[in-house]
Amino acid sequence: MASATGTCCCWGAVALGQLVLLLLGAGRVALALTEHYPTLSLLKQELHGQAGGCPPAPDWGEQYSAECDSPLLHFHESDCELRGSSSCESLLSLNTEKILSQAKSLAEQKRIPFATDNDNTNEDLAIAYVLIGSGLYDEAIRHFSTMLQEDPELVSAIYGRGIAYGKKGLHDINNAELALYELSRVISLEPDRPEVFEQRAEILSPLGRISEALADLTKAIQLQPSARLYRHRGTLYFISEDYATAHEDFQRSLELNKNQPIAMLYKGLTFFHRGLLKEAIESFKEALKQKADFIDAYKSLGQAYRELGNFDAATESFQKALLLNQNHVQTLQLRGMMLYHHGSLDEALKNFKRCLQLEPYNEVCQYMKGLSHVAMGQFYEGIKAQTKVMLNDPLPGQKASPEYLKVKYLREYSRYLHTHLDTPLTEYNVDTDLPGNFKDHWAKNLPFLIEDYEEQPGLQPHIKDVLFQNFESYKPEVQELVCVADHLGSLMQYETPGFLPNKRIHRAMGLAALEVMQAVQRTWANSKVRMNGKTRLMQWRDMFDIAVKWRRIADPDQPVLWLDQMPARSLSRGFNNHINLISANNPKGLLEVREALENVHKVEDLLSIMKQFNSKTRDGFTVNTKVPSLKDQGKEYDGFTITITGDKVGNILFSVETQTTEERTQLYHAEIDALYKDLTARGKVLILSAELGEADAVCNLILSLVYYFYNLMPLSRGSSVIAYSVIMGALMASGKEVAGKIPKGKLLTLSSSQRVVKIRRRKKRTHDEISLSSCSPPTLKEPSGMRGGRQCQSPGKHNMNARTGGRLKMIGGVSLVTEGKRQC
Repeated sequence: MASATGTCCCWGAVALGQLVLLLLGAGRVALALTEHYPTLSLLKQELHGQAGGCPPAPDWGEQYSAECDSPLLHFHESDCELRGSSSCESLLSLNTEKILSQAKSLAEQKRIPFATDNDNTNEDLAIAYVLIGSGLYDEAIRHFSTMLQEDPELVSAIYGRGIAYGKKGLHDINNAELALYELSRVISLEPDRPEVFEQRAEILSPLGRISEALADLTKAIQLQPSARLYRHRGTLYFISEDYATAHEDFQRSLELNKNQPIAMLYKGLTFFHRGLLKEAIESFKEALKQKADFIDAYKSLGQAYRELGNFDAATESFQKALLLNQNHVQTLQLRGMMLYHHGSLDEALKNFKRCLQLEPYNEVCQYMKGLSHVAMGQFYEGIKAQTKVMLNDPLPGQKASPEYLKVKYLREYSRYLHTHLDTPLTEYNVDTDLPGNFKDHWAKNLPFLIEDYEEQPGLQPHIKDVLFQNFESYKPEVQELVCVADHLGSLMQYETPGFLPNKRIHRAMGLAALEVMQAVQRTWANSKVRMNGKTRLMQWRDMFDIAVKWRRIADPDQPVLWLDQMPARSLSRGFNNHINLISANNPKGLLEVREALENVHKVEDLLSIMKQFNSKTRDGFTVNTKVPSLKDQGKEYDGFTITITGDKVGNILFSVETQTTEERTQLYHAEIDALYKDLTARGKVLILSAELGEADAVCNLILSLVYYFYNLMPLSRGSSVIAYSVIMGALMASGKEVAGKIPKGKLLTLSSSQRVVKIRRRKKRTHDEISLSSCSPPTLKEPSGMRGGRQCQSPGKHNMNARTGGRLKMIGGVSLVTEGKRQC
């Protein structure tokens, strides 16, 4: 049987539809069970209205409860729980006799706010409070107003009228202002009652007056600390994204009352949003111990595991949430996004469709549904879903959702892909075909405001969608090729928090590595390649473009574009300058900084330590790296700018930036050009030589070339995995292979002096060692009859181009859909 690595397919001459088909199966291989993670708002929804384990029966006045949910008026009967089912009818009938009876009972027990010493007055007040409980807010307001005509400073009536205005609806600004006015009057008359400050905070916070609401809650805590007050204030800090302070309040709340699943959930969310995923998971588990049927805790636990990269644990948590409520829209949305980013597109699509059945105007699910269809080659359904998102124009003054901002770019790109679905990828070029302003705005995620933009052609009926291909229909050598690609791609996976394994990306980049290997081998044998409509000797950009092509197909949502192909003005802008703390002309200070940094174990500690050495650090600092030239000894290029900034509430931003100016790009291109020229010459010698020294020299040139590519960061997305797939492919062309995974907890290093993967020389193996019965994981095998495994079989030998509907739907006989039992 022919070797997988020796199988030479005409990758470049294959149409886009075939490549899409090839990747579709990756998710099905990986799926054993059943995301830009959603925006913060998704985890902030339902902040008020969760089950909390505190009976809704607060006492009023001196009986003010420090542990119940709210000073808002609650009534209850033993057979009706206000926070339960919506089928529970109004607590109080509109029957006058029942209202009077209920009011009398409340008055006798003095269960009204600010009860007086006069029983008749209390009973009169109780009638108005019962009207509030019955939803008769206007009647309650009139009743309180009549009483205030007789006694303008009757505190309970002022307070009750304020509550009635608030419950009448804060969407009417007049109601809000009247409610605040009445509550402020109560505070002026009774300045030592914490429930009034809390009530006013509950009016202020929905109006966006968070700082005033926080001040009121702080005053209430000073008057009478309680678990509930700390929890409420923590919630406002959480909404303000001051997660550190919110965590302190939730912790204080739990110290006063440890049995609070909601507070424990929010404590976990403060960990989550600060990147402390393991601590967040422990808090979510503790919340579930307190409340076993806490859906939002399961949902949050699943999302934390997803961010940690633990697909199985995340799937289990999402499944438990849906067992409690199969119609829980947020869980369906989050699970769908996780499945999409795991490469399981068909399963993800089921979740998005179910989400839209329950919530037809859910923009996230609609957007992801359209994206999933397009990624699977189903352009008609995909573009239809995208158009629905476009129709959800934000209201005047309303901030557009991220999905709304992205969807027009996705629709235009989807139309472009559909137009070229049956065109060989060697015959067109995304970077030159798409307008410069379109690419610039897309890469920067800017609003779609592009002057004189001409839309891409609409869907053309004669171009059909991509059809699935059964895995068993492939010849054994093609199945083997897919298995090898899956294995190679899995070696590129980071085993560190924040990186969810994506089987679709694995397959795409594994195939990229194989195609790079074949193209490099042909180049070293003086053969030409077909790129962008021209036949020529391969250049270094062509080599990387092979991997770029596969990365684009794997996820059409992400603009993988060459930055030097952007409009000239985009390259000249550079980036914002920051204060440089570490300076080479201060060696003493640099030594002190180095000693201090040895004790740093997490990013959060860096900013405070740096402030000790330079008062100018203030809110952040930057460190600029330099890259030495091999072409011009002694010369250095600008590398990365590593930035750490902190805001006033203690959140840290740790980022890496590059300056994509034309001058910097040309310097790096000259360096890479020189290395590639040397690599090509050495490669030609290598295929005619058996000397180990030549192979080592080629290996060093490959690593050096990719080192400069890493530092240049020439792509808008995906530079890392694209560079690594080129390393693997070029090394295989030289007779070596990457045999180990990236070390756990490590990302690819920018230092050329440090090797993070094990590289070994390929050895001959027998057919049995790579048989399909043990195809997971396969081992690369040297083609029989070829010295050193460095030559490629004749192009097209395994190019079983199957046509469906008169058009090519496979690449090299390999499909992106792998249905059936015999898979890798």
